Amino acid sequence: MFDFVRPLDWGMAAPYYAGAILFGYLLGAIPFGLIFARLAGAGDIRKIGSGNIGATNVLRTGKRWAAAATLLCDGAKGAVAVLIAREFYGIELAFFAGAGAFLGHLFPVWLGFKGGKGVATFLGVTLALSWQAGLAAVAIWLAVAAVSRISSLSALIAAAATPFVMAALGLHLYATLALLLAVLIFVAHRENIRRLFAGTEPTIGEKIG
Repeated sequence: MFDFVRPLDWGMAAPYYAGAILFGYLLGAIPFGLIFARLAGAGDIRKIGSGNIGATNVLRTGKRWAAAATLLCDGAKGAVAVLIAREFYGIELAFFAGAGAFLGHLFPVWLGFKGGKGVATFLGVTLALSWQAGLAAVAIWLAVAAVSRISSLSALIAAAATPFVMAALGLHLYATLALLLAVLIFVAHRENIRRLFAGTEPTIGEKIG
C-alpha cells in the first residue's frame, strides 16, 4: 500500500526514516506508568520503589489495575508504532518506528529523558513484527517469572532469546532490531544485574526503598 511514496535512494529515504523514528518516539514517550499511578492515587511513581515508570514498579504501589494498565499500554504503544508504519510504508519503516517507540520509552523528553527499562514496549514491538516471535518472548518471560519470581531476570532472558528466535524464523532484519533493543535492555538493567549477582534483587510485587 502506498508504494509510490517509497524512497528510492538514501537522500529521499532520510526524511521517511526520521519521520518513522519521530512517530515511534512520540508514542513511546507517553509515560503510562506515571499517568496510571497518579490516577490510582499512588502519587508520583518516580518517588516510589525503584523510581522506574514501568509496570513492575507500579505494582509495588499495590495498585494492581494500574500496573496491568501500564503493562498493556506500554506494550501497545510499541505495537501500534510498528503496525501503522508497516501498513503504510512497509517493513523498513516499521523497523525504525519500532526502534523509535522503544527509545521514546527509555528516554521520554517529557520526563527529562529518564523513562522505563523498555521490556513491555520491547514485547509489543516484537509481537507486532512477528506474532510467533512475540509469543515465544512472552512465554519465556512467563516461564522464568514463574520459577524465579524475579521480573528483571525474566526480562533479560526473554530479551536475549528473542534475536535468536527471530533469526530462526528467517526474519533477519527484525532479528537485528531485536538484538539492538536487547543490548539496550541489558544496559537499562545494569543495576538489576548487579543485584542479581549479589542476590538482593527483589521479587515481583515486593516493595523496595
